[in-house]
Amino acid sequence: MPTHKSAKKRLKTNERSNIRNRAVKSHVRTVVKNAETSVDEASLKEAVSALDRAARKKVIHPNKASRMKSRLAKMVQKKSAPAAT
Repeated sequence: MPTHKSAKKRLKTNERSNIRNRAVKSHVRTVVKNAETSVDEASLKEAVSALDRAARKKVIHPNKASRMKSRLAKMVQKKSAPAAT
């Protein structure tokens, strides 16, 4: 447990941001999972938006967001290609 006043304040801030970051990560995981299971473009668009938002908020690294978007796009394209032909 922190003893200095500034350390106590920092602990409170860290707890708040931890809760916020967990909520954002959870949302990203849910949206990405939905995009993986469904083939439609709307779920892909929602997942890309959530990933960009998380990267902008510094919850996940921008390169990770980019990598996940790329893999999702490939996956959706592969799933929708046989249905289109």
